[in-house]
Amino acid sequence: MLGIIGKKVGMTSIYTKDGLSLPVTVIKAGPCEVVQVKTKDTDGYKAIQLGFEVNTKKVTKPLLGHFKKANLKPYRKLREFRLRQQEPEFKQGDTVSVDIFKEREKVNCTGISKGKGFTGAIRRYGFHGGPKTHGQSNKYRAPGSIGTSATPSRVVKGKKMAGHVGSVKRTVKKLEIIKIDTENSLILVKGSVPGYNGSYVIINKL
Repeated sequence: MLGIIGKKVGMTSIYTKDGLSLPVTVIKAGPCEVVQVKTKDTDGYKAIQLGFEVNTKKVTKPLLGHFKKANLKPYRKLREFRLRQQEPEFKQGDTVSVDIFKEREKVNCTGISKGKGFTGAIRRYGFHGGPKTHGQSNKYRAPGSIGTSATPSRVVKGKKMAGHVGSVKRTVKKLEIIKIDTENSLILVKGSVPGYNGSYVIINKL
């Protein structure tokens, strides 16, 4: 599905004509340049590779060769988007902007969620913890028994325990585009989007 690369600006709220307050996420989307075009004849499928944000820092030699072959500037973020048959054709060097979207359209937004570090089972999974009365004094936030009996005599795989939370790839589906600012390349989508302010977001058409 055709899409675009963007950066999360932050959250705010806007009012509708009916006076309702809607929570929205502001995303700086594109403009992105087409770095590579893949076709069924050469690659077996139809897709385009987009580049976002010119990379002024050190670039690896393989990537530098990739950009030199396309005769383009190095980009910080690269992402490939599959294309359907009915979607338009693109050439190397073309620009993809927020014009590909329409207001009230539904999109999928993918990002890396905020890292929460190492947390206990209560925060991680919503456990209730131990009893607060009847002589209980040191198991308020414990997960309870984690083992089994003599068989199999071990902690089973997938047991919900304390561990690392966040900093994983997440996709929120069917978010509604409330407003598009083509002049500043901004998209306002209803609801929240994974990631911290300034993190990269991939916006895909449905």
